[in-house]
Amino acid sequence: MALHGLGKVTIGVPNLDENISYYTDFGLEHLGSGRFATVNGGEQLELVHAPRRRLIELSIAADDADDIGSVAGKLDGLGIAVQREPDSVRTVEPVTGTVVRVAVRPRVVVEPPVPATPYNGPGRIDRWGRAPFISRTDRVRPRKLGHAVIGTTDLETTMRFFVDGLGFKVSDYMGDKAAFLRCSIEHHNVLVMAAPVNFMHHTSWQVDDIDEVGRGAFTMLEDHPERHIWGLGRHYAGANFFWYLKDPAGNFSEYYSDMDTCPEDELWSPDVLHGLQGLYSWGPPPPPSFLEPDDLAALMTGAHSTKG
Repeated sequence: MALHGLGKVTIGVPNLDENISYYTDFGLEHLGSGRFATVNGGEQLELVHAPRRRLIELSIAADDADDIGSVAGKLDGLGIAVQREPDSVRTVEPVTGTVVRVAVRPRVVVEPPVPATPYNGPGRIDRWGRAPFISRTDRVRPRKLGHAVIGTTDLETTMRFFVDGLGFKVSDYMGDKAAFLRCSIEHHNVLVMAAPVNFMHHTSWQVDDIDEVGRGAFTMLEDHPERHIWGLGRHYAGANFFWYLKDPAGNFSEYYSDMDTCPEDELWSPDVLHGLQGLYSWGPPPPPSFLEPDDLAALMTGAHSTKG
């Protein structure tokens, strides 16, 4: 696979300073001017001012110029206009209006590799003495941007753009309402879902293990319980542990760990997941505001006003 993950998201928000503070608390490194870096992925988030919250640009990482040419050719075959540069190609997803840039970017490498967390189990002792997580005192810091979830008013067209135009692969379907798509060995890097309005549902950020998921959320909620949305739990699709929080603009952000992987040379057959299986395997039930964000009606009104 020539693509190897998400590079960066650019998110428009009406309340820039509040959101800069939020994502700093979330553990991303603020580089200045609303730009943030992860531990291993470099600059992967930019916040800019916008009248309403929205995903402005999604950057996807590719290995080299040949991969850029391949993507440009596929998009051209779909009749989608592109702007070609030596190390990138820029286009616009036709339904949501999101700018999508495929750019040459180094693969995320963790050096040295993070040692596996020892966990004891029935009849299995992997560690002695006190659990090592109690010695973790630093703020949880995400290692990379894992995936983004986009609501679209035309699921078929948006899926065709990502799969046939960019080269994503389908990992699983959520009935006929959503699809988990990957451009790396992880189970999904983009999830597209049918929605009454085009919007960004959430971004997801990888941490080391379930303890880091819990520690990160605990710290975020300690003085701001209103940030809580859903967690702790484990998804069925992707199998990752999760905890969702909400930024001051209304976007959800997820800590995750232990995602399923789909090696490039291994066959993978997408499943069609129905009901709660498409949402989670265990955990508290998702609140209504996760399935339909509180500001969805306002976003619909704003979108119609813009068109008018």
